[in-house]
Amino acid sequence: MKKILFVTDFYYEAKGRLYYEEDLFLTGQLRKDFDLVICNPKDMNKFTEDFDLTIFRNAGPIANFKEEYDLFRQNISSKKLNTYNSFNGKGDMNGKDYLIELTNKGFDVIKTIDTLQNFDKLSESKTYVVKPKDGADSIGIEFLSKDEVFKTVDKNDKNTLIQPLINFDYEVSFYFIDKEFQYALYAPDKNRRWELKEYTPTKEDLEFAQSFIEWNNLDHGIQRVDACRDENGQLLLVELEDLNPYLSLLDISPTLRDKFVTTLKSSIKKALDKN
Repeated sequence: MKKILFVTDFYYEAKGRLYYEEDLFLTGQLRKDFDLVICNPKDMNKFTEDFDLTIFRNAGPIANFKEEYDLFRQNISSKKLNTYNSFNGKGDMNGKDYLIELTNKGFDVIKTIDTLQNFDKLSESKTYVVKPKDGADSIGIEFLSKDEVFKTVDKNDKNTLIQPLINFDYEVSFYFIDKEFQYALYAPDKNRRWELKEYTPTKEDLEFAQSFIEWNNLDHGIQRVDACRDENGQLLLVELEDLNPYLSLLDISPTLRDKFVTTLKSSIKKALDKN
């Protein structure tokens, strides 16, 4: 039987989420069908070549193990490692520059810039969100007026993202395996991002989410399209998480969860067969 290396960090503490509980559940399910070994991201490069597939899951922010992650990415290319997700995505696995690209391409995304020279591309707002490109879990985020943005951000610095603060009704996430929609969850109370309920998307909602999945064109893996519904009723992309999206698996119905796990196992088997 082919062997899987499951990369996760059981000790990472995320705000409002229990990463370790989700991955304990997921590894328990995958062990029923696969030979699987769990590994911390700081140790993964010692073992990846000994396995047929490396599944990169709830490992926390890359900034916590940047050196190991950079080497992992190099090894994927140089040693032809088989990974899940595949590492040909254009979203979060490569940082946040895709938000700028999608802004420039006219996608329905919260308009984003990384230089003050392009400030006129942003819609007028009383408050702007300023955050480091390599940030995660709201680390380093600031809420500033336009004058404060120009005083705070170095005009030569391209490592900072600037967005207008959107007055939204709620946030909603769409979960995909490969390019197949699985389920959607939303936060009815926008002040409690991770208190989620199942959401029934409209045809237009799914077309919105699917447009980003098609643009990303990942070979295989799990993706989460995070969006917000603005005060005009329009969905805007917040984030395209294609590296290791938290799935809120323990917050969905057992029926939906079982369906997800079954689809995931099928996708993993296909990825293993390519090796």
